[in-house]
Amino acid sequence: MVHNADSNGNASNLDIPKPWKDAIDQFKTWARLNSPWAVHFNSGSCNGCDIEILATITPRYDVERLGIKLQGSPRHADVMVVTGAVSLQAAERLRRSYEQMPEPKFVVAVGSCALSGGAFQGCYNVVGRVDEVIPVDVYVPGCPPRPEAIIYGIAQLLEKLKTPATPSDDHGGEPE
Repeated sequence: MVHNADSNGNASNLDIPKPWKDAIDQFKTWARLNSPWAVHFNSGSCNGCDIEILATITPRYDVERLGIKLQGSPRHADVMVVTGAVSLQAAERLRRSYEQMPEPKFVVAVGSCALSGGAFQGCYNVVGRVDEVIPVDVYVPGCPPRPEAIIYGIAQLLEKLKTPATPSDDHGGEPE
């Protein structure tokens, strides 16, 4: 049991030699890249994107072979997959779910509505894009995007995680 751990359970206060710290960091990165757990959040879409996300976990596409697992709770997820334009009712729930995720956390916005508000842009009950509420790391366009595009978007996120973060990587907010 580690007695000198911080609030996140990290043993940062312990006197661990640098080679061990580097090895632990490499192991964490390896685990994050090879087994990303995702939580799906529908912020007010027509369910077209939701059906495509569910199609990605069927045996035809089988993303679990890549280590990607769909979780039911944001407290256990590394990646939040968000669909739909953000409604006024869902905005606070989306923000709260994002805050419940452990660090480091990543967001993938799926579908035209999540990227721009889509057909719902300008409606009285719509806040707008996902990146107006929480920071987004990867954008997957389409109405609805094919499962291959969703898998490609998550693969792009994993590729992005392989490179060490630089100060300019501030979750952007602009589509790539």
